[in-house]
Amino acid sequence: MEMPTLLAALSAALMASGIGILALWVLPPRKGAVTNSIFSETEVGTLLLFDGETLIDSTPDGRALLAITRTTGSAWDKLMAYLTPRFGDPEAQLAQVAAEGALELASLGHVHPMLLRADYRNGITKIELIDAAEADKISTDPLSQRAILEEVTLLRDAVAAAPMLAWREDDRGEVIWANGAYLLQACALLTDGKELGWPLPKLFPAIPPEEASLEKGEQRVGLTLPKDKQAWFNISSKHSEQGWLRYAVPADAAVQAEASLRDFMQTLTKTFAQLPIGLAIFDSSRKLQLFNPALLDLTHLPVEFLSMRPSLMAFLNSMRDKKMLPEPKDFRSWRRELTDMENAAASGQYEETWNLPDGQTYKVIGRPHPNGAVALMFEDISSEMLRTRRFRADLDLGQSVIDQVEDAIAVFDQGGQLVMSNSAYAGLWGHDPSEWIEESNLRKLTTHWRSVSAPTALWAEVEEYVSTIGDRAPWQAESRFLDGRLVSCKFSPLAAGATLAQFRIQHVTQVDRPKLAAKKHSA
Repeated sequence: MEMPTLLAALSAALMASGIGILALWVLPPRKGAVTNSIFSETEVGTLLLFDGETLIDSTPDGRALLAITRTTGSAWDKLMAYLTPRFGDPEAQLAQVAAEGALELASLGHVHPMLLRADYRNGITKIELIDAAEADKISTDPLSQRAILEEVTLLRDAVAAAPMLAWREDDRGEVIWANGAYLLQACALLTDGKELGWPLPKLFPAIPPEEASLEKGEQRVGLTLPKDKQAWFNISSKHSEQGWLRYAVPADAAVQAEASLRDFMQTLTKTFAQLPIGLAIFDSSRKLQLFNPALLDLTHLPVEFLSMRPSLMAFLNSMRDKKMLPEPKDFRSWRRELTDMENAAASGQYEETWNLPDGQTYKVIGRPHPNGAVALMFEDISSEMLRTRRFRADLDLGQSVIDQVEDAIAVFDQGGQLVMSNSAYAGLWGHDPSEWIEESNLRKLTTHWRSVSAPTALWAEVEEYVSTIGDRAPWQAESRFLDGRLVSCKFSPLAAGATLAQFRIQHVTQVDRPKLAAKKHSA
């Protein structure tokens, strides 16, 4: 055999021996035949073999570790999702294994200590995870171990099924863990053709550390969904040695309610702004909380003063200084009246007319509101009072005019209610209906007329005439009192269906006396 051929054969044998030795070092002894794996199903320990980022094989514990990791993607992505919360940035450090040959890392924190050992040989990376308790040969009671596993399973299921979004961030702001709701929301935001992988996407913008503590309260953050829809969340944060643990509670209902309340308040404010009635609402501590522009015009108080939310007493004191309150007899009684006014407004019984020194007249109403608040309403009724006074003056003038008429007069409206009568009527019929004019109607008066006059069908005809709707013609008739006096009665239609009744005593002349005597004799 030639020397080159001999050397080639020797080299091949040495390489085969090296590979065999490497396999014996890398692979533990097989205790049973396992399909598609160099590890037996009873192999103890968490060990994984990678060629780059491609998983070659793993022990049963290693496969179980990848199975419980709730992250989609490759086995390398799942392993990094598990290691990152515990070792900081293991991916960057494992990238140095090829150059250094071996690596050993200790987990962050001391709640569940863990070791990570990595070896690199001929392109193969062996990663082994060791529980520090196992490394220190600390045994655990099987029943306690089972209780711990059951509790961990319960907590994992509870967090995974929680309707709120929960995730953990490291100090660099990277998402290193998330629950099911967060992953589902992240999947909903993925574009077509993309899958959820490692590192996990960051759904919400970075929150400054000074604004992330629970003492600062919740943060309202919006999330843009497909089709330009907007979802709102209240985010709370809790800091620990492993980074930030954050929770996002859906707040769409709260945002919608706040928007509806804001729109309602804007509508209410616009409505109040158009009201001619001045409105002032005081809370349970009697501080001014709401007022409209009409209040400024009616009280002459400066807007700067009202914007400072004065108390009810300060508000009324300022109105008194502006001479916008009725002038009191003395200050002590005035203060007592203000206290009585506050109590009456709180019970909903305050309603008064204020006659101001400048001649204006205000109608002031106090009404209670929920939670002990009080609303005061100010209405300028000066013009209304002026019209009322003029109307009363006109009525008095009209009454004085008809009182000068010699004929007895009574005016009825279309419904038969007495509207007006004069003094001659009271003298003729022996009663003054103005004393009980609200109860005076045609039926009551005709009953009185029948009682003081001779029997006649005239009063029934009068009742029918007054109640007739439509065109009517004036007519007249006669009636006689029980004392023998003859009364001339005339009935005339007026506007709006009213009726005028006139009564006059017929004086007997010398010519008529024989006729009257004969009539009495025949009777």
